[in-house]
Amino acid sequence: MFTLPESEGLQVLYGDYSVVMVLLSIVIACCASYTALSMNQRMQQNSFFHKSFWLVLASVAMGLGIWSMHFIGMSAFMLPVSMSYDLFLTIVSVFPAVFASYLAFYFANRKKKGHLPSIMAGLIMGVGISGMHYIGMAAMEMDVEYVYKPWILLASVVIAVVVSYVALFIFSTLQKYMGNQWIKVLTSVLMGLAITSMHYTGMAAVVFYTDNPIEHDLHGMHRMDMPLLVIVVTIGIFVLLAVSSLAGLLDRYVDYRLHHFDALTLLPNQRQFEQDLKNTRGTGSLAIIHLHDLEKWIGAYGYSFGDQVIKHAGDVLAGLKMNPSKIYRIEGNRFAVFHADERGSNVLKACMERVLAELKQPLLIDDYSVVIEMVCAVSHSDNSDRNRLLSNTMAVLQHSSIRYQHEVIEYDPSIHTYSFKKQIVQDIHLAIESNELFLVYQPKVWPETRNVTGVEALLRWDHPIHGLISPGVFIPMLEESGKIFEVTDWVIANVCRQVSRWLEEDVAFEQVSINIPGPYVTSSRLLSVLKEQLEKHEIDSRYIELEITETSVIHDIENAITAVGRFREMGLSVALDDFGTGLSSLSYLRKIPISTIKIDKTFVDGVPLSDKDSALLRAIITLCSSLKLKVVIEGVESQEQIDFIASIIETPHIQGYYFSPPLREGDFAHWLKERELVENV
Repeated sequence: MFTLPESEGLQVLYGDYSVVMVLLSIVIACCASYTALSMNQRMQQNSFFHKSFWLVLASVAMGLGIWSMHFIGMSAFMLPVSMSYDLFLTIVSVFPAVFASYLAFYFANRKKKGHLPSIMAGLIMGVGISGMHYIGMAAMEMDVEYVYKPWILLASVVIAVVVSYVALFIFSTLQKYMGNQWIKVLTSVLMGLAITSMHYTGMAAVVFYTDNPIEHDLHGMHRMDMPLLVIVVTIGIFVLLAVSSLAGLLDRYVDYRLHHFDALTLLPNQRQFEQDLKNTRGTGSLAIIHLHDLEKWIGAYGYSFGDQVIKHAGDVLAGLKMNPSKIYRIEGNRFAVFHADERGSNVLKACMERVLAELKQPLLIDDYSVVIEMVCAVSHSDNSDRNRLLSNTMAVLQHSSIRYQHEVIEYDPSIHTYSFKKQIVQDIHLAIESNELFLVYQPKVWPETRNVTGVEALLRWDHPIHGLISPGVFIPMLEESGKIFEVTDWVIANVCRQVSRWLEEDVAFEQVSINIPGPYVTSSRLLSVLKEQLEKHEIDSRYIELEITETSVIHDIENAITAVGRFREMGLSVALDDFGTGLSSLSYLRKIPISTIKIDKTFVDGVPLSDKDSALLRAIITLCSSLKLKVVIEGVESQEQIDFIASIIETPHIQGYYFSPPLREGDFAHWLKERELVENV
């Protein structure tokens, strides 16, 4: 195997390489590596398919690329003898490459980063490449013999291992940047070089010889069916790419359906409703149907009964033939119908009256005949007040005069707005005393490590009459009446209490952000409340971050600068919320001693489809990072947005439904435990 026999008639044969075929083999290796890395990248993303699916696809792509490169490289070597290949060994030779690729990617994808996993992955990949090569060499059938130069053979294996290690270490370490095409291309080229360098070094280790005279057949080396090889490789790679593309499309479709449609009625959900309402231009009308006391029927007959009630109501609404209307299920017991027609207010109201008349009929479910009480609120907007369309409709539903008698009630500003506002302001003190107010916490995640780097405390109100009232409805009312300061004090006290409890329970929350209303930022009362609560609960100020809005301090900028300076002296972090929505953002960055920038959701919505929005977001992140400011992006919801953000070198922190909606304190702790279990698998 390593020694030439002693023979007087021994003839050593030398071959030449076809430069074109050599270049083709290198291109094949690099393209296969790029395809494998792209598929492997899907393992790091939320997917309808299990991670093992993408791991197997990546391994097959890599193994097929190594196998293809070898035989194309062999076809580039011209010997003056005829040659063919043993079909069985040729097929078998692909398995070491696929298996080694699987193990290498498995080690490279482990959560624990460092040199050891990369060394293991590089060793496995190098041995797999070498194994494939030398099994492929054993498949050769020709009229000459060959031996190996041991040191060059060993060098070929070492080269394969070392270059594989470098490529996989770069891949493992810079995995968060794999959305950047240049880094992925660089890694693919290194992987391709690992394959080709091993092959051609291994070929240099071979010495072909014969004892018999031979007839020169310069074209015999190509007796392997090259068209068949090209067809097999092309079909294999095409199938892999097709499966990957179809799986990716299915992923996006499933993700869209899960996030934007209700599973029971198959109607668009609240998230889609809010998105459509936000994108509305011009006038429109909105109707919301509220099914009353649904919980009572569920308690009496079970959840299946409640689902059938909802399904029936959804089917009746889905039967509407009124264009251009769109129907949504926005809450457990509420449906919305949006009609984007400036002349559609009366049409929508008449249509809702017919729907409620049909829903008023007794409903037979599981031999039970029931009549579900309900009401429908309708409001109309023009260009000047379309942003208040939802709040006006909700004001009707939340008004104390509402009776659930299958009526369609149109919004009347003289009745609903004033009475509702007055009741909200009057009820806030009772809400604080009766624990109607509660906090939810939305995590902030750093995508590089997927670690939770903080949470934002968000206020919610479960009113005994009106149910859950949207913060967008009651907070402006409290601000207008001056009651928001008392509520903010309540929030600060409860956040400090929660922080103390989490510290005792060893919950990994890092920091909690509290929203501070504009006029309260410069108040000396706020400073004293913060000091009092921090001392009372014996917690360090580093666990608290204050969020102030850019627009809220614009009219009192000098006092705001002084106030923020005092907060920073206390050791508190200060975030500038809704960055970019005001008029003088850049001057604020220079003047106010803030520690964090929160980029508003409006800058993310168009990413990455809009080149302008993408370029603007990238520029804002780069600017803020250069000023040593922590950057948090709000409202991130899709995988495409995550991929784009991950491709930015200055990785920001992310807050949005992609990772988690706002959670109650117990749900947040449970969510953290589930993440730990998933990451440790």
